[in-house]
Amino acid sequence: MNKIYNRAEFMLSAPTLAHAPADDGYEVAFAGRSNAGKSSALNVLTGIKGLARTSKTPGRTQLLNFFRLDDQRRLVDLPGYGYAKVPAQVKRDWQRELGHYLCQRRSLQGLVLIMDIRHPLTAHDTQMLDWCAQAGMPVHVLLSKCDKLKRGPAQNTLLAVRKSLAEKIPGATVQLFSALQHQGVEELRQRLGQWLKCGE
Repeated sequence: MNKIYNRAEFMLSAPTLAHAPADDGYEVAFAGRSNAGKSSALNVLTGIKGLARTSKTPGRTQLLNFFRLDDQRRLVDLPGYGYAKVPAQVKRDWQRELGHYLCQRRSLQGLVLIMDIRHPLTAHDTQMLDWCAQAGMPVHVLLSKCDKLKRGPAQNTLLAVRKSLAEKIPGATVQLFSALQHQGVEELRQRLGQWLKCGE
């Protein structure tokens, strides 16, 4: 199953849903607050350094970036949200497009929501979860940068987020993740494999 991720390649960047690839097959999207570790998670997941551009400047990813796994399967890097220096109009445009994408994209099988474990469940994360709940979208949360916390506090945060998710989106799952230490990569691949129908 890992081989399919190693074959990932950039397809295109879409400023709006109208510019996205044909809405068929299976797709999983990655979302998260700017600098939560979204691009790093994609790079570690695929084992391809630099597949998704990481940046020291939050908010750089302002497009829907599509990555092809095979003819029927794609990963999507959604615009990072919550960065203060992004103009208000751009933020509103992002929110509108994200809402359209989550509600209208038939091929979208699930959303991986990435949160910095030190700052989970921000107002923007909660907004994203609300959209997913309204759209009936399956959600898997990565508590990223878990190497920044000791085991005890990390487990406490995991349990707290799991409890909060259960109240918002029954069936949503959450895990610890560290791109730096490659922690949680196999667990993530297994979840994606279910959504992308990799066993079929």
